[in-house]
Amino acid sequence: MKRAIIIVLDSVGIGELPDAALYGDEGSNTLGNIAKEMKNAPWFSLKNLEELGIGYIDGVDYLDRPTNVKGAVGRMAERSKGKDTTTGHWEIAGIILDRPFPTYPNGFPPEIIEKFEKAVGRKTLGNYPASGTVIIEELGEEHMKTGYPIVYTSADSVFQIAAHEEIIPIEELYDMCEKAREILQGEHGVGRVIARPFIGQPGSFKRTERRHDFSLKPVKKTVLDYAKEQGFEVRAVGKIEDIFAGSGVTHAVHTKNNMDGVDRTLEWMKEDFSGILFTNLVDFDMLYGHRNDTEAYAKGLVEFDKRLPEILDNLKDEDILFITADHGCDPTTESTDHSREYTPLIMYGRNVKAGANIHTRESFSDIAATIAEYLGIDAKTEGKSFLSEILK
Repeated sequence: MKRAIIIVLDSVGIGELPDAALYGDEGSNTLGNIAKEMKNAPWFSLKNLEELGIGYIDGVDYLDRPTNVKGAVGRMAERSKGKDTTTGHWEIAGIILDRPFPTYPNGFPPEIIEKFEKAVGRKTLGNYPASGTVIIEELGEEHMKTGYPIVYTSADSVFQIAAHEEIIPIEELYDMCEKAREILQGEHGVGRVIARPFIGQPGSFKRTERRHDFSLKPVKKTVLDYAKEQGFEVRAVGKIEDIFAGSGVTHAVHTKNNMDGVDRTLEWMKEDFSGILFTNLVDFDMLYGHRNDTEAYAKGLVEFDKRLPEILDNLKDEDILFITADHGCDPTTESTDHSREYTPLIMYGRNVKAGANIHTRESFSDIAATIAEYLGIDAKTEGKSFLSEILK
């Protein structure tokens, strides 16, 4: 009963890629810069990640390197163009994109907004790049008075719709997102349309946990699709189901926060099934990286690190655990956007060679190729398997 368990620490990059300057991300190193800023904080410890060998990853010279490590490690370069969530996850699953999803630094063109307003029967507010928490403070009161949804974007390829749950009920907001998703295709095919519900009163608005992402369908089959077609289970925790628009997923559960994501992952790890368990822990990105909250990000890393022994203890004999990321989001830089970075890869299992180092890989999709080979899946995806380098 073989299983691949993938945990994506959303935005935990480990240093700028060679083309980072093209994206305005020179100097970005999410994990490295956090570790350096927190080096004198007595509570900052990533002991369990260090015991798995994270300090031996190429370029990670700021964490401890125990003599005997438990896991295997590597560093992943992104081959696709872009630095967003969808691109990163799709590449992990075996798709490489030749061009990035469209972004809108000046807001969406009139023809898109006009089509959307006609489809939903309401005018809109906003239509400019903004932080989600900032824009609801700026426009939330007007939204409550007019009933007009707030439309905004970011440096990522997203069309976000914010609405107060008492003004636009959640199901109506989701319906608006589905209409936007139908409009945003082809040249305007953004990676994600995102529902951003909130509650409260002016001056004390709060976003709720009923966010929902409406992604494009993957442009071709991923290792998830091939696994499902060949009789394996593919269980998705967190926003994985949304990122892949449900494609290739057999079971899904959405989560409230990182620790809820770990809890749901553990629940499924304890069950018997063959296939892929794919988890995204989004708080690193959504709550800490985008808000440039270095201390909270560091505490989130420590919180995950403390749960690692529990995760390792619940691995079955033929499980392989892959811990990685999808991009960076360095909270120590001026930017509040994603950053174009290498990502870590940490692997562990009873069949994994402790101390193995696959060094720097050319694509995140090497993970998909490795999982396909391990599970015996006939899959036509991008990437080169490194299975022989990590198995005992």
